[in-house]
Amino acid sequence: MTKPSLGSTMRLVRPAPNVLGFYDGRIEGVRIWSHEPNWLDDGAYTLGICTYAIVDGSQALVYDTHISLPHARFIRKTLEEMGVTSMRVVLSHWHDDHIAGNEVFKDCEIIANRLTALALERSRADIEGGNPPIKPLVLPNRVFDNSLSLTVGAVPIELHQVEIHSHDGTVLLMPDAGLLLAGDTLEDSVTYVSEPERLSEHLVDLGRMSSWQFDRILPNHGSFEAIEAGGYDRSFIDATEAYVRKLLACRQDPDLAKQDLRTFGAEIFATTATEYFAPYEAVHRRNVEAVLAANNK
Repeated sequence: MTKPSLGSTMRLVRPAPNVLGFYDGRIEGVRIWSHEPNWLDDGAYTLGICTYAIVDGSQALVYDTHISLPHARFIRKTLEEMGVTSMRVVLSHWHDDHIAGNEVFKDCEIIANRLTALALERSRADIEGGNPPIKPLVLPNRVFDNSLSLTVGAVPIELHQVEIHSHDGTVLLMPDAGLLLAGDTLEDSVTYVSEPERLSEHLVDLGRMSSWQFDRILPNHGSFEAIEAGGYDRSFIDATEAYVRKLLACRQDPDLAKQDLRTFGAEIFATTATEYFAPYEAVHRRNVEAVLAANNK
């Protein structure tokens, strides 16, 4: 199969009022960057990735800038064609597949929590020299701590800092719509463990997040069909908690650690909160290895 050009398989969805989703990937047999291991295909495109924009009138707030400059240009062009003249960006966290398009928005306000800004600055050389490289890396120019309230036109927005998946997560709550944009704090099929030594702390913030008022959840990695239909319900959080707790149990149960994802997650997938997706077998194996390695340090 011919490798498609970056951005050419992007799909635009409207999962909720005032919300656009820019979805790419989860196309069987297709890689978009390289057949060799790389963050763009293995951490994003193969699993499916969706970034979002909240739009009201001439204003838009872009939640993550996607996996390449062509993807980010698609987002910006779409918004400009809708009549948007004022754009801001919010970064959900510091990982490559969420900040790769920052350069396209370098003339805009780019908002991140302080930990994200520090992580990007600290990792600049690795990010700019990665495969693929993100060069130049455009850093956030507005930093907040803990939480920040914004409006997009008449739409109120709340940004909340959480430690789930990474130490520097920012989730976006639309209180009037009962909608949570979750970044990578929640992922379908299962969470991608990037900081295994902090999983217990991640469970604490999953519990904190579950106390907030919202009905629907839009993750950055998930099923196209679920996102297009309006996202996931609150059981998504329960499924993530159950998976993390079971991962932690692998430290005392060698047989559990040997299970493939379909077996390991059978009870979780039976709840229909999330779905089994075969490419997550590799993610699960890596998760188990990371958790066991962290336990042996």
